[in-house]
Amino acid sequence: MKGQNLTIPLLHGVRKMSELHPHKFENLIVEKVKPFVYNVQLNRPKKMNALNKDLWREISEAFNVLGSDPDCRSIVLSGNGKMFCAGIDLGTLAEMGQVTSEDGDVARKAIQFYKIIRAFQNYFMDIERCPKPVIAAVHSAAIGGATNMVSFADIRYCTKDAWFQVKEAELGLAADVGALQQLPKVIGSASLARELCLSARKFHSDEAKECGFVNRVFEDKDELMACAIEMAEKMAQMSPVAIQGTKTSLNYSRDHSVEEGLEQIARNNMAMLQSEDLMKAAMASLTKSEEPPEFSKL
Repeated sequence: MKGQNLTIPLLHGVRKMSELHPHKFENLIVEKVKPFVYNVQLNRPKKMNALNKDLWREISEAFNVLGSDPDCRSIVLSGNGKMFCAGIDLGTLAEMGQVTSEDGDVARKAIQFYKIIRAFQNYFMDIERCPKPVIAAVHSAAIGGATNMVSFADIRYCTKDAWFQVKEAELGLAADVGALQQLPKVIGSASLARELCLSARKFHSDEAKECGFVNRVFEDKDELMACAIEMAEKMAQMSPVAIQGTKTSLNYSRDHSVEEGLEQIARNNMAMLQSEDLMKAAMASLTKSEEPPEFSKL
């Protein structure tokens, strides 16, 4: 198979996860773990969840579908087996290196590479584009492409034994699917981000927490998953209008000025403040209700 065949079209239109064939995903397990909470699980355990082109595409497809599904309000991203993710599958990397053009022209080969790279970038960016909050729950290791991937999550948790690595420079390429753009913004230190990316050294859970790449560290995977799902459930019990509006505004404000961010949220809330969700949440707070209010699907 030639490199230009690596791009695979996504599903179009609004779909519910329940409408997908149960065997739609070959490399993922997507299951509902609490009301309105889904767990997207990388499921190539024998390959340490290495990112082949099919898994990459399925991640994008899952987040696109869940992003439009009114039965989903929050998502936990995790990995099955011994490791969260070993990074890009070497077979896929080799396949990408076999891009050809009919006459071998370098310009035409470059255009093919560009299309492939942009497709893979968009697969990961669909995690950030998903309007539902995404919690990445990392155990053992997130290497190379996996560190790129989780940098697009809203919240990152990990186990005590977890480590991360922007490995691409060690493999002879500049990382091109997110880490170079996201890490400086996520950890707030250009110096540390450059050290990690230019040296390809590992950074472990304690350093990841200290620099803000993760904000909570757990003893083992069981505790990690329990707490990640608990947090996702808390978010899912809140107004989906408020939660999705908050994520959208946070993402927008990160890349714009304060004034532009204020304008964006003002335009959003001139409509959303009229939602019944505001009154329901306010009444629950005033009455100190022990049960969370029930919000309509969005």
